[in-house]
Amino acid sequence: MKQIQFGIDTFGELAYVENTDELMSYEDSLKLVIEEGILADKLGIDVIALGEHHREEYAISSPDTVLAALSQVTENIILGTGVTVLSSDDPVRVYERFATLDAISNGRAQVMVGRGSFIESFPLFGYDLENYNELFEEKLKMFNELLKQEVMNWQGEFTQSLDNIQVYPIIKNKLDVHVGVGGSPDSIIRTAKYGFPLMLAIIGGEHKRFKPYIELYEKAMKQYGHTPHPVGIHSHGVIADTDKEAIDIAWEYFRKTHEILGRERGWSPMTYERFLDEVKHGAYFVGSPETVAQKLARVIKEMGIGRFDLIYSMGGQYRSHRLKTIQLYGEVVIPRVRELLNEA
Repeated sequence: MKQIQFGIDTFGELAYVENTDELMSYEDSLKLVIEEGILADKLGIDVIALGEHHREEYAISSPDTVLAALSQVTENIILGTGVTVLSSDDPVRVYERFATLDAISNGRAQVMVGRGSFIESFPLFGYDLENYNELFEEKLKMFNELLKQEVMNWQGEFTQSLDNIQVYPIIKNKLDVHVGVGGSPDSIIRTAKYGFPLMLAIIGGEHKRFKPYIELYEKAMKQYGHTPHPVGIHSHGVIADTDKEAIDIAWEYFRKTHEILGRERGWSPMTYERFLDEVKHGAYFVGSPETVAQKLARVIKEMGIGRFDLIYSMGGQYRSHRLKTIQLYGEVVIPRVRELLNEA
């Protein structure tokens, strides 16, 4: 059970000024993420992962910059992303940025690459969405070569070509790289092909419906000659002193986010009954510490996972709510989950 890692994730949603409907500034929201990372580190939480978004409601467009700031005010917590949108980035620059972060954080950098569930970064950086799959495939292959820290000879179609080039900085550790996947079998197999650890984004429905993806990953890893890594998952949650308090907070903010994305993606409106079903049976970890711990222990056992990340800031929320979720997660939920798993 000691091998299980527990993390927190945030997409950098703009928080609300306490007891108002006014959003914090981007500056204050970014500083809040730093405060949350410091708290998580003090509580012994294993990982903090920051998402990359280029939208009005999110403050973090450059997660590695925020992680660099966190590296100087934390001691032990792993500094990761969730995810770095590799498809619309330059693999060389991604390597350079995270190798630099690893060097200044004493080996705590972790980059989680993915295709991204939002597409704003593609036109922003001049990429054609018609090449969505091809961009990620080629860039992941190039990035995998860069991790070897050897002189690069590379002929690119969607990337630049490199002729006898060494990329810097050269670091003593091999960069810690994971791949974030939303549930595509092709993405699972691609992750296994390169031997990377897998992180599943489970943001709706029962967790057990993703179990076949874990089995596919483990089977593909073995076929490619790799030893399977423990699989991780991340899901949204709110933790408060009571179930009612947590449900009230989550419903207010989760509903708002679902409405915004639903208008863009053609989703049906989120009903209160559907929300409660997600809390009880689905992907949301919402409730008192004991309620969340019981559900989390059950999911870990059912799925056989080695890492769980709680996405704690959906919809923005007040600073006090976000800090309370992190506090209870680190102080109460994680120790209780370990206790429950050891009892099993």
